[in-house]
Amino acid sequence: MKQAKVLTEKEFKRALAICETMQNGKRNRLMLLLSHYAGLRVGEIASLKWKDVLDRDLKPKQMFYLKAENTKAKEARQVHLNAKLQKKLTTYWAQLGRWRKLERPVIQSQKGGHFTPNSMVQAFARVFDAAGIEDASSHSGRRWFITQMAHAGVSPKVIMELAGHKQLTTTQRYIDVTDEQKRSAVDLL
Repeated sequence: MKQAKVLTEKEFKRALAICETMQNGKRNRLMLLLSHYAGLRVGEIASLKWKDVLDRDLKPKQMFYLKAENTKAKEARQVHLNAKLQKKLTTYWAQLGRWRKLERPVIQSQKGGHFTPNSMVQAFARVFDAAGIEDASSHSGRRWFITQMAHAGVSPKVIMELAGHKQLTTTQRYIDVTDEQKRSAVDLL
């Protein structure tokens, strides 16, 4: 099975920009950011409630736990949120109006309920299609998350734990290598 495309920086920016032109664009943008900046799977994104990601002061947490029943491995794990994602969550929460309730999903369907993972996969596909990005899928963000950290020199063990993988070999399969990186590597010799 072919792996999901890892978006280039230009493609990622284009996908975020196209969200602004779409119905439910702010929601779709946050969905993309949760995938790319937190490395979450669609099922994990779909399961998130505001009470999971906000603290008592209604500010985004730096770290929260995904419940075991909401992860692929059926094991709870930590999710760390960077400052960019915390800021986007704060902005989105403030814009929710009457839908702003801690028990509600972070990414709400048009009727205010949870997305199914399959419906979210389709939402990702609509964004990538509208942005003209081929071979991208709902898993592209997760691969981007792992690839970016690997190329920044983050410890493979840290990446493995952030991704919720049990084996380093699984994490390694997510890392994308470009032709430019290969050229740069041989130029070191």
